[in-house]
Amino acid sequence: MARTVSIFGSTGSIGTNTMDLIAANPSHYDVRVLSGNRNIPLLIEQARQFRPDYVVCGAEDDRVHLQQALPDCEIWVGPEGLQQAAAMPVDISICAIVGMAGLPPVMAAIERGGLIAFASKECLVAAGQFMMDAARENGATLLPVDSEHNALFQVFDAGQKQAITKLVLTASGGPFREWRVEEMQKASVEQAVAHPNWSMGAKISVDSATMMNKALEVIEAAELFAMPSDRIDVLVHPQSLVHGMVEYVDGSVLTQMGPADMRTALSYC
Repeated sequence: MARTVSIFGSTGSIGTNTMDLIAANPSHYDVRVLSGNRNIPLLIEQARQFRPDYVVCGAEDDRVHLQQALPDCEIWVGPEGLQQAAAMPVDISICAIVGMAGLPPVMAAIERGGLIAFASKECLVAAGQFMMDAARENGATLLPVDSEHNALFQVFDAGQKQAITKLVLTASGGPFREWRVEEMQKASVEQAVAHPNWSMGAKISVDSATMMNKALEVIEAAELFAMPSDRIDVLVHPQSLVHGMVEYVDGSVLTQMGPADMRTALSYC
């Protein structure tokens, strides 16, 4: 039977990659919910292709346009609409809303239980303990979409956690890896978002260029794997072939390797 799916942030980078995977396997998935913020033309295009029951937009003034274009869909609006949609029973929820705006729907999905694949790292950074506690209490499963955390998840032996000595997140170094500080101070937005290896949204691209993204990822890994931050390292690896490594007490290191393509992590989830 087809697995039912809700996709929050369907018009963003993670969302469109998710839609590509579903389009390639149409008999395996049944899209029930789509949400987008202000990219209404793309949201309409996606809804016409995948025929969800519910569509969520960011602003009330877009509701009429969506309702006219999608007469068979129920249209919900804003944060309240997101939480209402996240509470809908589905097999898997993809949570890819940028920043803290993603926290309420993520928490609603967790409280409903089930499987949640989340790419909104700011949620776990700001509310990690609440999210992990809620997941345990409600029997929810959290799967990381971030390529590095997804890689760690694949080689992290939870049954042998006492044998793990270190987690290693890799970092490409971003577009400014070999720039001097004086040069970075004159960088343009266009240069900051021109990531050499990954195709990402503007916010995460800028965070990657400044390496702030990797600082957030260390916090995220500490929460997700219940590992103290002094046992989490970052290795600059410009080729972006190895995405994560787990070191064990016997000196062995398990690594996850693959192309720089978010669809790999999404496929695993």
